[in-house]
Amino acid sequence: MDITHKILGEVSKVVIGKEDIKETLLIALLSEGHVLIEGLTGTAKTLLARTFAQVIGGEFKRIQFTPDMLPADVTGFYLYAPLSGRSQFVSGPVFANIVLTDELNRTTPRTQAALLEAMQERQVTIEGKTHPLPRPFMVIASQLPYGFEGTYPLTEVQADRFMFRAWSGYPNKEEENQVIEKIDYIEEPGIRVVATLKEVLGLQQAVKKVYISDKVREYIVTLVDRARQDPDVLIGPSPRASISLYKGSRALAFLQERDYVIPDDVKRLALPALEHRIRVKPEAEMEDITPRVIIERMLKEAPVPKIE
Repeated sequence: MDITHKILGEVSKVVIGKEDIKETLLIALLSEGHVLIEGLTGTAKTLLARTFAQVIGGEFKRIQFTPDMLPADVTGFYLYAPLSGRSQFVSGPVFANIVLTDELNRTTPRTQAALLEAMQERQVTIEGKTHPLPRPFMVIASQLPYGFEGTYPLTEVQADRFMFRAWSGYPNKEEENQVIEKIDYIEEPGIRVVATLKEVLGLQQAVKKVYISDKVREYIVTLVDRARQDPDVLIGPSPRASISLYKGSRALAFLQERDYVIPDDVKRLALPALEHRIRVKPEAEMEDITPRVIIERMLKEAPVPKIE
């Protein structure tokens, strides 16, 4: 069993169900991306992120966002020491391998923006000094559905930094029965570290060697362009959407033990890569047109290249 299967297997010992989210997290990790998980409270978002960090031997930190948080609570700050006359940098919780930003949309856009540089450039700049973040580095953000009391909508700029968006819903009856049955183990799990950070970095480099043909690359660009040109779309996906599909499809092919990407890899990731990057026109929303509807229509209409 290779490392990726070991990671998924060990996580599944603690987190029941949610197979799509587990795979999405692993794809994002291998692609050096970040994941936004939307869902109701109590649906194992924190447990999933913490377990995921533990099995790869990484440092895990959780940031519980509240309306009164400041950017320095995330990135860190300089503390002046009167005796020495010098300022010492106190790192914030963003300095970890896996960072769970819990209920990201409960804090203000100003504090949300503190993550932008970290997520894009893997560094933070404070008082003109740049501090690199550890590698690998991945943000797993959770948010409550927009409209819940005390929530602030993520800006397009913030949402665009996430490679994928996933939905964490309630378990079905069988899964919830398993959770209750294994609750003592889940609350005090004996998690095994099945990979090292060095091995994860090696996997990230191996994924970059997966081949994508010109036809598949053009297919990715065509899908994103169709989303932008759709008459029901107010704001379309940015070039980061194309990059997310490109990098993510390589990782998915790698997980399926292929050294080349096929169109089905792109189709599988279209929804998590594009849904949070599309804003629908108000008049279309009144007709129950959602980003999901637009993506499904786009996948149906776009010609699929034949790979020989």
